[in-house]
Amino acid sequence: MSPTPAPPIRWPAEAIWEAVAPGLPGFTVEVLPEIDSTNTELMRRLRSAEPRPEPILLVAEQQTAGRGRQGRQWHSQRGDSLTFSLGLPLQPAAWSGLSLVAGISVAESLNPLPAGAPHAEHIGLKWPNDLWLCGPDGERKLGGILVETASWDQLRFVIIGIGLNIRTPALPPAEAPGNAPSSMAALPPGALQGLLPGISAADALLRIVPPLVQAVQAFAQFGFAPFQSRFAARDVLAGRAVQLSDGTQGSAHGAGEDGALLVHTAAGMKEITSSEVSVRPVPAAAGTSPKARP
Repeated sequence: MSPTPAPPIRWPAEAIWEAVAPGLPGFTVEVLPEIDSTNTELMRRLRSAEPRPEPILLVAEQQTAGRGRQGRQWHSQRGDSLTFSLGLPLQPAAWSGLSLVAGISVAESLNPLPAGAPHAEHIGLKWPNDLWLCGPDGERKLGGILVETASWDQLRFVIIGIGLNIRTPALPPAEAPGNAPSSMAALPPGALQGLLPGISAADALLRIVPPLVQAVQAFAQFGFAPFQSRFAARDVLAGRAVQLSDGTQGSAHGAGEDGALLVHTAAGMKEITSSEVSVRPVPAAAGTSPKARP
């Protein structure tokens, strides 16, 4: 017998448009059943845009060649994950920290943290662009963010691509924990439904997009500094031993007012500003455990 086809996804395109369009003129929402990569598609459209490109939310029910940071692939299956890109013109005074702001907005939209209250299972943020599920059972990779920019007729356009696991994905053998290349953290995948049972990709999209647009617009006006304490509340690296891609080891001390990662090394405090510098926690020694998160 052939498997029962999955029911169609009822995307909240109109509700998102109604929430975003008043503050982002020209905004449109488009849903595609399949695409190689939503970021790649928006980049293609930018290169051939005529007239001026408009703000857009592009959602893919399935990606066949999704991209992560440093060229890593993001595999997406229909209904198992949420993959979309938000493209809009942006002219911030400085770009550093934008991926952190996007992560903060996504985490807060899906998982508000009560002020002053301890929290066990929660969404944490790993500098510069990863979302982790953190709890008593350890840490799992929930999703990631890819920020790209392009110029169009003296206008700067930003594309923010976001991928989230809705249900726990099955990893290809080469990417399974224990088989991952040494340059990658062998973090097992996590799923949003583990934190929010029953949530769908469509539900998550509606929660995420309107606040994300507002956060990006606030970043353009005020920079990263107003978001610094909000990042600190979810910073999974703070106080932990880390290793940079050049082999340097040290301890992470949060993000500065410009979004740079502060790492205390044997040579003193270093500010890591390039998203192409890989930062990963150093595995805890036998008999010890990573720094507990609040």
